[in-house]
Amino acid sequence: MSKAQRERDRAAARRIVEQQKAAAKRRRVTVWTSVAVVAVLVIAGLIGWGVYANQNKTDASSVATPSVAVDDGTAFAVGTGPVTIDLYEDFMCPICHQFETDSGATLNQLVADKKVTVRYHTVAILDDASNGTKYSTRAAGAAAEAAQEGKFKEYHDVLYANQPEENSDGLTDAKLIDLGKSVGLGDAFATAVNNKTYDAWVAKVTDTFASRGFNGTPTVVVNGKQLQGANGGVPTHDDLTKAVEAAEG
Repeated sequence: MSKAQRERDRAAARRIVEQQKAAAKRRRVTVWTSVAVVAVLVIAGLIGWGVYANQNKTDASSVATPSVAVDDGTAFAVGTGPVTIDLYEDFMCPICHQFETDSGATLNQLVADKKVTVRYHTVAILDDASNGTKYSTRAAGAAAEAAQEGKFKEYHDVLYANQPEENSDGLTDAKLIDLGKSVGLGDAFATAVNNKTYDAWVAKVTDTFASRGFNGTPTVVVNGKQLQGANGGVPTHDDLTKAVEAAEG
């Protein structure tokens, strides 16, 4: 083999070695880059989870739940009878007003006779029907403060007696406060209404309502079973009485 040939072979060998070194270096860089990327993603994920958890914690802690609320903090109980009636209603709902007109006296009598406990769930599914004022939420929040001060039923009834038309602006906060004064509520009530103290709580109650598979008001549930009237309509006072009698056994 000539000297020139040997030089060419050595040069080729050096190139191969250099190529192999370069390839090995690239593999090391790729591996460490991948490790770094994974580490960054893991750290970002942990940070993201921390932010999410903190946000959830903040959101949960921002819900002011009335201490008198029952059923996981979503309702106000009236009466002490053995049969439980859960009533889901929206203070803007005209059909809720009709149900109150037809069955309110029956409910009151069943409570007085100690046959039932009525749990009122004040939901807000008609906020869009008040021209942006969120009347359903505001009224339900005001009722929550009334309950906290021991005046839920009185305020509940006066709200229905003054129910605004659906798709109107609803009652102003000032009017909600005036109605509170008419049933003996004072400065603490006015502060809660003005500060929207229970707005987040109303949203929670409404979410719970939906999670239980309900989508319309009024919804009436007697001892865990939804009560409906003829053809799936709103139950009447007669339907209510019969359902309670059946539940009593």
